[in-house]
Amino acid sequence: MTPIMQRQLRHDVWATEQLVAKCRTLNEDQLDLKIHGTYGSVRATLAHIVGTDESYLVRVLGSRLHDAPFRPVEDEVALEEIAAHLAHVNEGVERLFAGGEVDGDRFITDTPLRRPEQKRFEMYAWVPLTQFVHHGNDHRAQIATTLSAHGIEPPDLQVWPLAMAMGASREGSS
Repeated sequence: MTPIMQRQLRHDVWATEQLVAKCRTLNEDQLDLKIHGTYGSVRATLAHIVGTDESYLVRVLGSRLHDAPFRPVEDEVALEEIAAHLAHVNEGVERLFAGGEVDGDRFITDTPLRRPEQKRFEMYAWVPLTQFVHHGNDHRAQIATTLSAHGIEPPDLQVWPLAMAMGASREGSS
């Protein structure tokens, strides 16, 4: 049985993958589009989502996903680099749940990404996992708003298309 939080994180990664696929059809100027009230450009926001997802997973796993953490100069990062790090996020989600359900009440006292000058920030494991989902949804919606405001149709990132593709939901007969 697949833990529900794993399904939520898988949807999150899938939704970001859909945005990356859409962004592959855009030119450089379109990747740099932005509107007031959002995080930044489409490119910067995608990089921010993926970099932050990595940091949440590292915190809960207690180990790095790969050698160097993803800390891009957000307006300069290539889409392919974002996609490569999104693959690390996907692998991290699977690794996190390899042993089954994650103990959300496990208290995390540190992260391998903490710099020596930073104070520790302690929390229960459910906190960064829940933030992973909220953060991604919020910023993907900002990207969709930016694209729409510039006349570009964003992909449908709801759970429904993924569930339909997986056979997890369908129209029944009347």
